[in-house]
Amino acid sequence: MPGQAPPPFLPLPTDRLRFAMPPMHESVEDERRHRKERLAGALRLFGRLGFEDGVSGHITARDPEFSDCFWVNPFGMSFRHVTVSDLVLANREGRVVQGGHHVNQAAFTVHAQVHTARPDVVAVAHCHSVHGRALAALGDLLDPITQESCAFYEDHALYDTYSGVTVDADEGRRIAAALGSRKALVLRNHGLLTVGDSVDAAAWWFVSMERSCQVQLSAKAAGRPVLIGHRQAAATREQLGGDLVAWINYQPMWQDISRSEPDLLS
Repeated sequence: MPGQAPPPFLPLPTDRLRFAMPPMHESVEDERRHRKERLAGALRLFGRLGFEDGVSGHITARDPEFSDCFWVNPFGMSFRHVTVSDLVLANREGRVVQGGHHVNQAAFTVHAQVHTARPDVVAVAHCHSVHGRALAALGDLLDPITQESCAFYEDHALYDTYSGVTVDADEGRRIAAALGSRKALVLRNHGLLTVGDSVDAAAWWFVSMERSCQVQLSAKAAGRPVLIGHRQAAATREQLGGDLVAWINYQPMWQDISRSEPDLLS
């Protein structure tokens, strides 16, 4: 307003403002602990969000030292109850090398082959979520109809077959080949699979993809969604589709679960 006095403070320098970025670890032990904490937290969040369906579903995290071994949730344990000490380490053949529980061999077969084909991937997430399964039952991909779905534009694929419960390494390799260098896969008549260079990124992509499936199914049930054009969709993906952006988006969820359920760190 005219004549109003300026506020009695100046803008703070940006270097004095806090902004979380992925942590750097001084030792492999620290990095292992970090990945296991984030894995236990992501499993609990997936349980909260209703992604758990019986004993189906896994999130795996590559060990930072033994790159052909992967931390995973115990077979038959509720996502909502998993703690860091419950996690199991299994090799690429699905043999447990650390921990006191079995692993789901059917799911682990797929995860191990994806990890093997993608050395850049730290984490793989796959669950039988409701809206992901609904889109998978249609054999559809996500359309670029929202800002969030544009993150997956031309960066996810359809595995266009269903062969039952996967316990065959060859089937796992075919799924990995269909994923290619992308961040996500729709497994026809099955569900969703996402990957990331951190547990946080893989978990965020799964959450975001499941929500995008829900939006697409709802929009198509109500009418004819308006597609975002190729140029704008691709530009949005370049802005929002990287694993660092996924990591940043996931931090409020991590803060929520780690503060409200700190026993997951035990």
